[in-house]
Amino acid sequence: MSWTGQGQQLETFIDEAIKNNPNIQAVIKQHAIATEKVSESNSLPDTQFSGGYTLSKAEMPMMQQGEFSMMQMLPWFGTISARSKYATAMANADFVEIEIAKRKIAMAVSQSYYRLYEIAKKQQVLDSNIQLLQVYERLALTSVEVGQASAVSVLRLQMRQNDLIEQKLRLQQDYSAALTAINKIMNREEITDIAIRDSLTIPEKETEIDFSQLKLHPEITKYNELNEVVSQADILNKKESAPDFGIGVQYMLLNEAPNMLMPMATISIPIFKKKFKSVARQNKLKYEELEIQKQASENLLMTQLQTAIKSRNAARISLETQDKNIKQAQHANEILLKNYETGTINFNEVLDVQELQLKFQISRIEAIAAYFKQTSIINYFTDKN
Repeated sequence: MSWTGQGQQLETFIDEAIKNNPNIQAVIKQHAIATEKVSESNSLPDTQFSGGYTLSKAEMPMMQQGEFSMMQMLPWFGTISARSKYATAMANADFVEIEIAKRKIAMAVSQSYYRLYEIAKKQQVLDSNIQLLQVYERLALTSVEVGQASAVSVLRLQMRQNDLIEQKLRLQQDYSAALTAINKIMNREEITDIAIRDSLTIPEKETEIDFSQLKLHPEITKYNELNEVVSQADILNKKESAPDFGIGVQYMLLNEAPNMLMPMATISIPIFKKKFKSVARQNKLKYEELEIQKQASENLLMTQLQTAIKSRNAARISLETQDKNIKQAQHANEILLKNYETGTINFNEVLDVQELQLKFQISRIEAIAAYFKQTSIINYFTDKN
């Protein structure tokens, strides 16, 4: 079986999870909200309307009978544009979170898939070993009949079968739990079975990993976007520290005189700029904080990637060792069966070899599953898509 076939099947599950997983949907909605805030930032302050009217008749000729006014405050030139750029930077930072969420979902689906594979293959190995023990049990019964073995050997073989059946039943529970987990990651309403490949093939040679690409990981690039947010916040703070001005009109109703329409203008000057200076210092500290967090994140990702690579290499070594052990155990089984023809079979040795063989087979399955689980972690850090 080729890795291409394995990847295509798993990719289908990943695509379904990315499309339906509620965590990703929540992050997408968060980005949509941030994008909508760009439109919100382009709006002007509310227009102010005021008016008044004297109910009693005024006796003075120039006395106002009533007045109505309208005033529209306007921010300093470039402030609205600065707000829009700040909101856009916030939306871009949220967009990076979508890519991070997708990678995490892809890794979670892969881990669950390989967990299902591991459990299913263990169940198959237990079935084959139970069948093998049943063969040995029949041989032991025949040996008991001719006086070449004791009934204790038969009982030990039966107890060993019971132990393997118990392990298989526990694995069935583990499989149900793992199946539920992967279905929920894909947000399926009903728990449906997952098609698992009959075997997974480890590539003969590992693809060389370019560690410099780690700097392009979204968990790192998000700090670039956050730095841009701080930069735009600093620009906006400077714009908001500038005066605001307003324009409007006032219409006056005069008693026994022509009514008057008067244009108006106003300006708001922030004399006390302590608040804006404090925000500027906060932005500078925030930028320094982000740089420190970025370096810490790079170190952490590099450590996790190196750990995953070493664990994957260890899984490959373990697989090669278990393959050798399984061949030797099979050879030992053949010798024992040949000894049965001469009437010298030792069923204690049969159980010992069978137990070793099962151990090697289980370890081999765990090594394969561990290899691909670690590969999914490596893909999380190195995937360029």
